[in-house]
Amino acid sequence: MPIYSYICNDCKAGFDLLIGQTSKSEEMICKKCGSKNIKKIFAPFAVGNPSDKSSSSSSCPTGTCPLS
Repeated sequence: MPIYSYICNDCKAGFDLLIGQTSKSEEMICKKCGSKNIKKIFAPFAVGNPSDKSSSSSSCPTGTCPLS
């Protein structure tokens, strides 16, 4: 089941919801104020392999080196 990010148009609170295939729009309410006036927003995500230690090289240990 995917997790979607929403923002409440009434209180401006942001929150995530785990949405199943059978979920109905009336089940989606703001966790802070209970409003049904919510909007799905774009949520950035990261993709990577946490076991991959090669992402930081010995020539740039801080990861702040400029791109070539």
